[in-house]
Amino acid sequence: MPSASRTSRKPHDWVDFYIWLRQKGRVGPFVEGFLCLYFGAFIVAFHHVWSGLPIVLTLVGWGQVLKGFVRFAEPQFTLRTYERIRPERAWEFRVAGVAALALGCLFAYMAHSR
Repeated sequence: MPSASRTSRKPHDWVDFYIWLRQKGRVGPFVEGFLCLYFGAFIVAFHHVWSGLPIVLTLVGWGQVLKGFVRFAEPQFTLRTYERIRPERAWEFRVAGVAALALGCLFAYMAHSR
């Protein structure tokens, strides 16, 4: 079980990851682009639903595909985005984590209610 100090460090681990991507120059956005594209393409390939509440998962998939495309097509834009990521703004990753947890709960509810 992780210690309390390790648990509170997780947002800073994300900051470290994006700083590492930024340090890679134009290669960094491509690494993130591949991650987004693979994740989004997997969702889109197996979940192409355009009605009801399941549309949320389809939109997440297409959003990841679009994000991956932007990372490949405009790496300079992505590098400027990375400039915003600093240790003192690590709390933003915690907010994103709460949003991802909420989406996960919604998807679990949808799967369970089938």
